[in-house]
Amino acid sequence: MRNSRAFGIVGFLVVVVVVIVLIATATPLLKDIGTDDRFTGNDQSSTDLVANSENIVGNIGAALKGLKDSFLAEKNYVVVRVFYATDRNLTSSKEPKTMFGNERASLRYGTADVSIPRDHRLGELEEPSILRLEFKEDPDQHVVLMHVVVQDADAFFRGVKSKVAESGKRSAFIFVHGYHVSFEDATRRTAQMAYDLGFEGAPVLYSWPSQGTLAGYTIDESNAEWTQRNLEDFLLDFAERSGADDIHLISHSMGGRPLTRAVVALMQRHPELKRHFSELILTAPDIDAQVFARDIVPGLLQTGAPITLYASSEDNALAASKQVHGYPRAGDSGRGLVVMSGVETVDATGMDTGFLKHSYYAETRSVLSDMFYLIHNGERADQRFGLRGIDSPAGRYWVFKK
Repeated sequence: MRNSRAFGIVGFLVVVVVVIVLIATATPLLKDIGTDDRFTGNDQSSTDLVANSENIVGNIGAALKGLKDSFLAEKNYVVVRVFYATDRNLTSSKEPKTMFGNERASLRYGTADVSIPRDHRLGELEEPSILRLEFKEDPDQHVVLMHVVVQDADAFFRGVKSKVAESGKRSAFIFVHGYHVSFEDATRRTAQMAYDLGFEGAPVLYSWPSQGTLAGYTIDESNAEWTQRNLEDFLLDFAERSGADDIHLISHSMGGRPLTRAVVALMQRHPELKRHFSELILTAPDIDAQVFARDIVPGLLQTGAPITLYASSEDNALAASKQVHGYPRAGDSGRGLVVMSGVETVDATGMDTGFLKHSYYAETRSVLSDMFYLIHNGERADQRFGLRGIDSPAGRYWVFKK
């Protein structure tokens, strides 16, 4: 695709050069004809000839400009619009990637436009690589946060409602990111997920003030707790104002803490809203496994929405969290694997080949495909062809077929 575009541009430039030469040669000649008595005399036709010739030259110029604009308008990427709500602080920066910081603030809303290369590979979050001698972001090759707009709540929900109405199921998903994630990376990930899942509804990001650094873990824990009430209020507004009847709630890692507790609190306050939420997907949740099973799951079950939990025994990030806290995490599929009634637990061990093995939910073809059928068709674990059920003393869970 890139080679054909390059050849097309070269061809266009050759045509431009030839036409310019012809125009440059013909224009003085035409003017001479119009002023030379040997040709003009009192004949009005010669004057018309000059006028018509100049019109032709002008039309050729206009046509060339249109052709140029057509060539330059060709892009090797598509733009995914992400709707966002965030309680990060708004900085003074005008650059999209640094527009929001890592401090606490009141809720703000808006849209973020993210480029996805047309030759994007499923599960990839393409970015510049020194190994490929890439030192600058290029929307034709990378997933790039291109534009961020801040809106008031009314404008935000009008946009969401319009996008929801375009989808057949009036659907939306709300993604809550985890620890060590900047606003920029959260929007890029949300767009990539929406694109890879072929999601036709409104992709929505809820971004809380993660520090975006490895050293910021304890601060992130505090902010994940602090953001819970803001997230709860946002979910209430979204259920009432978005027009969505099919809302999928998705969290990753530490983002599962505020999301699960916000959902439980919201259902206690407004049980009538449960009909809006069709699925709760928890990927690699960094939540104490025993607290999750004892205190959180019973409340989540009150929503009536199915719960899917993706876990892995190879998740190095959660292994580190276990060392810090002293107890297994809900996203760990080792001996502490959470298997209980009302939760469809999927063991994704062996799916991620990355260093941390913590982002398999969005980077692994098998998991993305599984989520595709879960979100698009509402298929339960026993119905999804890529999974195999295993019966244990604690109950049934699923693994990916090899």
